[in-house]
Amino acid sequence: MPDRTRRALLEGVLATAALSACPAAPPGAEPGAESGARAGAGAGAGAGAGAGAGAGVPVPTPARRTPGPPPDTSPRNVVLILTDDQRFDGFSFMAHPFLRTPALDQLAASGAWCAESFVTTSLCCPSRASMLTGLYAHQHGVLDNQSELPPSIPSYAQRMQRAGVQTAYIGKWHMGAKNPHPRPGWDHWVGFRGQGRYTYPGPDTLTPADRGFSHGGELRQASGYVTDLLTDEAIAYLEAHKGDDVPFCLVVAHKACHAPFVPAPRHADAFTGAPAPAILPDTDEAYAGLPDWLRRMRRDTIFGIEAPYGKWPDFASWYRDYHRTLLAVDEGVARIRATLEQTGLADRTAVLYTSDNGFMHGEKGVLDKRNAFEPSIRIPLLISAPGLVPPGSRIDELILNVDLAPTLLELVGLSPPDDLHGRSLVPLLAAPPDARPRWRSAFLYEYFFERRFPTTPTVFAVRTRAHKYITYHGVDTPPALYDLRSDPTEQHDLANDPAQRELKGELEARLRRSMARVGLMPDPVWGRSWLDPGKLPRSKTGG
Repeated sequence: MPDRTRRALLEGVLATAALSACPAAPPGAEPGAESGARAGAGAGAGAGAGAGAGAGVPVPTPARRTPGPPPDTSPRNVVLILTDDQRFDGFSFMAHPFLRTPALDQLAASGAWCAESFVTTSLCCPSRASMLTGLYAHQHGVLDNQSELPPSIPSYAQRMQRAGVQTAYIGKWHMGAKNPHPRPGWDHWVGFRGQGRYTYPGPDTLTPADRGFSHGGELRQASGYVTDLLTDEAIAYLEAHKGDDVPFCLVVAHKACHAPFVPAPRHADAFTGAPAPAILPDTDEAYAGLPDWLRRMRRDTIFGIEAPYGKWPDFASWYRDYHRTLLAVDEGVARIRATLEQTGLADRTAVLYTSDNGFMHGEKGVLDKRNAFEPSIRIPLLISAPGLVPPGSRIDELILNVDLAPTLLELVGLSPPDDLHGRSLVPLLAAPPDARPRWRSAFLYEYFFERRFPTTPTVFAVRTRAHKYITYHGVDTPPALYDLRSDPTEQHDLANDPAQRELKGELEARLRRSMARVGLMPDPVWGRSWLDPGKLPRSKTGG
């Protein structure tokens, strides 16, 4: 559908049209999707609660909307706060054993906690590109952490910009690692190269591009702790838009909590002596049924539990530093929300908080993402939108990173295109739990082997609300099958259980259907030609 005009945005014309235009089976959705009422209960919630530090603890239950005014679906501003490598359970409201996140807990309480949120590829750049475009990685082409998103594939920012929405990106872009300068679609840009730094400006030996930020293409040296600096930039942007009637979309993309972790000096001694979770023992019995490459990864790579990243002396110190970097993020969220209140923007601004992928904390003896296990593919997602999302809501439908682009478009008043793999969450957010729209009952996961980090093979998997079926390509590793209801931490592979033969066949077929639906080919096409063979040149020598 065409983008709306600037005038339509300002007047709020057709603001509710997309709510009634949501298809029953959008691209990427599985047939036979459960109703909202059934999807909110059952296996998904149990699997989520059991996969990490908050396993088995009480978590918020779905809020029941009391009679009142209808949801406000008029166009609003958007602030998206994005972290890096943050697990889904990194909050004190999920009863983390020592991490305290008061601002994020308050954000969750003021809106919706999306308890069943996942990435379609658990790797930074592919996931970020999927968030920007609403497409799977094989479609947008960003398959590793070095590639740039092709400018020919429109992001939600480009669509917003064409319609008159003000767009701003502050922080870590990561794609096209050596380029800190603006990308298409952003009116306001403050970015840095690649992974950036935790502390600026850094040593004098660094290049100017590594000692500061690009402000709209102009390099300026920075000084301070990166999370605080990015929060300062976000606050300055919000204060500049006080009283502005033109909708805006602001993205604040933090470096935290990506390794190598450097906490803010004020948090350097936090959590001293805090316990680390138990890790998988390095025994044949513990690794029975797990891929051989996973155990080699533990022993022989920087992602292994024995010598984390070659820097930390043990897992416990690594684990504490990881969480220390999140303290400044939580403080930044508090400052941003306080600024929204002070500028009068809070009531017409949606605030979303998420991460580009999850992370393993020793569950399989590794510290990484990429694989299809729950801690790797699950992400946090909190959404506060006054008038639209009832406070204290919990969403238990299967939500994907590809849903972010259509959701942001609809929040600012635009109709998402029909050809995206994701779908807008606004109908879920606006409806009470017992009247939510039909939703996906399964999703496809894909990860593609990286030559730079040859630790994890290509992975294709299908994850339903109750089960997960994982296949590996390029290695002699058989498929795996897990029952997430009885085994939420994925300890028991059922793929070779004769009693599960029928289920395995059903999931194999579902995986093939899911791949076909989004145009993912199950095998490489190297050496094949899609041209007419009769028109191909032939070698007279056969060489």
